[in-house]
Amino acid sequence: MTLLEAILLTVITASTPLLIAAIGELVVERAGVLNLGVEGMMIMGAAAGIAAAITTGNSAFGVLAAVLAGMALAAVFAFLTLGLATNQVAAGLALSIFGLGLSGVVGAPFVGVQRAGIGRIEIPLLSEIPFLGPVFFAQDPFVYASFALVVGVSWFLWRSKAGLVLRACGENHASAHALGYPVLRIRFLAILFGGACAGLAGAYLSLVYTPFWTSGMTGGRGWIALAIVVFASWLPWRAAIGAYLFGGITILQLHAQGAGVPVPSQLLSALPYLITILVLVLIMRLRRGGAAGPAALGTPFVPDR
Repeated sequence: MTLLEAILLTVITASTPLLIAAIGELVVERAGVLNLGVEGMMIMGAAAGIAAAITTGNSAFGVLAAVLAGMALAAVFAFLTLGLATNQVAAGLALSIFGLGLSGVVGAPFVGVQRAGIGRIEIPLLSEIPFLGPVFFAQDPFVYASFALVVGVSWFLWRSKAGLVLRACGENHASAHALGYPVLRIRFLAILFGGACAGLAGAYLSLVYTPFWTSGMTGGRGWIALAIVVFASWLPWRAAIGAYLFGGITILQLHAQGAGVPVPSQLLSALPYLITILVLVLIMRLRRGGAAGPAALGTPFVPDR
């Protein structure tokens, strides 16, 4: 039970940043925008978070700085894709490269600087339940926030008028505009929300997962978050399943390496990314090449003058 408990705790830790980033991107894509800059926003959130936390000595300021950094890059992406109607794929890729480079500059003074991680919140009585208590009721604030995001986004998209309007913008922006809805403003707010989630996921990496800074510490998690959105068919609760599936694969390959499985360590390290590719190919074959995403996803919108 102790080993199983330890494995579950590490799976939750590995899955949380994936889930937070995926939920943010899911909202962006539901609005009809394809943001491939999640990796850059995550790494900038990680760099800004650890820099602010070490400088001020306050982790709360670190989290705030990470969210603002993610939103700042998201605003740049919005300006390019909404204001100038540039290609969303090219803008997202450029932003990822830019974020990776800028984060190295911001985080350079803090390489190797140790900082105490953010503590866990133990729910009285419930956290004392054997096995279940430490796993479900004694987690850090980011874990609780990730589940709150899943519930909140699910309610917003499927139970609120604002969510219906946002989905309408992603399905047919011309019709939504004809009905008088501000398509560009809605997409801009969705992009900012996605950037905030990506920055928050980055803060988790540098303030909780490994409470120090190292260049490239996201390790491709932003790309996996993008894959999770497709895996989830743009549904929040499926995104949670996908995040924990890919997080579990990451942890299992680490345990396999520790157990001395006779497989090259490089292959085991690549396993999460190989599984991601295989799952996406399988999903597309099951859908016979059809896309279940929003009909206007990735299509720029320029209102009539």
